[in-house]
Amino acid sequence: MNVETFALVIAGILVALFSLLVVALRIPKRLKETYFVSQWKELQSLCKDKKSWPQALKEADKLLDRALKKRKFKGKTMGERMVSAQRSFTDNDTAWFAHNIYKKIVADPSFKLKEADVKDALIGFRQALRDLGALPK
Repeated sequence: MNVETFALVIAGILVALFSLLVVALRIPKRLKETYFVSQWKELQSLCKDKKSWPQALKEADKLLDRALKKRKFKGKTMGERMVSAQRSFTDNDTAWFAHNIYKKIVADPSFKLKEADVKDALIGFRQALRDLGALPK
């Protein structure tokens, strides 16, 4: 085998390895279900007291954002990542309802939460997390 053929084979191998690396980095990671389940249980304990409802919604929103990032949905903000993930959600509207309730709480800390809204928001967060594979179905 001459030097030119050898160099060509080495270059081909390097290109193949680089291509595999690029593909491997783009594949979304599997989510550690045990982590998300434990976080979800902690979050649910906050729902016992009406005063901690905003904190529960904040934690749920952060958990969903973490799952979106781990699954490598593109976007600088959570809203952009949710738009990227909208085909992954079985009920896109409830996921957005949940996120928007959280945004209202952040914008206006005196925002009065209704029990039905909190329940609907948590149901939306839970379904979105299930759709992403963070929580068991």
